[in-house]
Amino acid sequence: MAQSLAPPLSDVERDSLVHAVADWSIAHGLVLRPSPSLVTSEAAVDNAAVCAPVTLFPSPFPRGCFEQAKAVQKTYNELYASVSRDEDFLADMVKQSDYMVHQDESTKPPTLQVKQVEFNTIAASFGGLSHRTSLLHQYLANTEYPLLRQPIAAGSLTLPENESIRGLAHGIRAAYDAYSASALGHPTCVLFIVQDGERNVFDQRHLEYEIQSASLPAIPVFRLAFTDVTTHTSVADTPQRQLLYRHARNPSAVWEVAVIYMRAAYGPDDFPGQAAWDARYHLERSYAIKCPSALTQLAGSKKVQQVLATPRSSSTASVLARFIGGDDSPAAAQLRETFTNIFPMDTSATGLEARQRALDPELCKTYVLKPQREGGGNNTYRGAIPGFLKSVPEEHWASFILMELIAPPPVSNIILRNGKIEQGDVICELGIYGTCLWNQRSGELLLNEEAGYLLRTKGSKSEEGGVAAGYGCMDSCGLV
Repeated sequence: MAQSLAPPLSDVERDSLVHAVADWSIAHGLVLRPSPSLVTSEAAVDNAAVCAPVTLFPSPFPRGCFEQAKAVQKTYNELYASVSRDEDFLADMVKQSDYMVHQDESTKPPTLQVKQVEFNTIAASFGGLSHRTSLLHQYLANTEYPLLRQPIAAGSLTLPENESIRGLAHGIRAAYDAYSASALGHPTCVLFIVQDGERNVFDQRHLEYEIQSASLPAIPVFRLAFTDVTTHTSVADTPQRQLLYRHARNPSAVWEVAVIYMRAAYGPDDFPGQAAWDARYHLERSYAIKCPSALTQLAGSKKVQQVLATPRSSSTASVLARFIGGDDSPAAAQLRETFTNIFPMDTSATGLEARQRALDPELCKTYVLKPQREGGGNNTYRGAIPGFLKSVPEEHWASFILMELIAPPPVSNIILRNGKIEQGDVICELGIYGTCLWNQRSGELLLNEEAGYLLRTKGSKSEEGGVAAGYGCMDSCGLV
């Protein structure tokens, strides 16, 4: 039976909760831009907001798994910082970490384990909305849940603190502080590189406002569409190649960019032509600290995840050992506990075996096929895998990985999306944010911190979890 923190609700109770959630969300910025299909004009889209999809109750999440995911984050930060410094390794292959709870049915009773879904090194979104969601559920736990016919007493739920927005802002401020004062005499700034028509703008604004409000004087933070990078920035003709930004409203004012925070340039739609690639190279060759650099972005690819998760053989050390102090190190053991089975789809012996599994109508039902893509809606699941592969030229199969599906324990909740209620079994995916700043030459770690969490929840029949992509919703953990 699915575990749930939500008691049975009458229609009146459900409607009352919906109104409370909607009012709180709008008042506190737990919102998105509306889909263009829901408004009558483009101007209305730019001046409107709708409640982000969210659960009416926190979802039960195993306390031990939650603590394990938090504890391993700094080790993952260190691992991917090390991978990012190894250009030869990344050349051969060519930061939020997401987990699901896996219920191992091979043990009696079944044991719960946390397993990594992916490690995101670019555009790890929803730090702002995740913090707001935790506050929403804390508010409801103190004001609304005690009033239900089957009340949940105030203080009876274990709702962990979630400082995601402060943690992420602290990481960007640390990078800003590490940047040396401008040799050209310009004021320095943080530059958010964003997508045109971004619906998740308020999540980004929460981070922007936190960066500014936590510093005196306030750190200047500007937003620039990726499509406008070469119009409003230039690289100084100096040995350091400083990145200079001119605001569209006042081109005579010049700012030196200390930190580039990328919330764009991670998917094919961001690169429709050569101009976009030129813009990415333009940013990369500059002196600004990049979140992420191109190397760090590559380090977060699914292929790197697959190679790092490959166990050592009887005669050869694992690739993981190359970056984390050997196969027998405590760090390696800590990381391996979170790995699930991931296979290449190339022409190696392991890859050929994976191809057989992916094409088998029965064996494929326990796998997901993943491309080297970020964002929701890109994966192929279970029985759809054989047909999909047959539609793709075989020479392209090596660009995919085959991951064993994680079997989460059954959980039930109530989702509010676009004003409508969805109630039933759900699947929860935990993301742990991390911030890491390092010297690319020496490898010295200047900052390495865990920075809060994100819980994304989706209907149990849904096979994608991206909130902005329309599949999942915001949630928070009720530890059990």
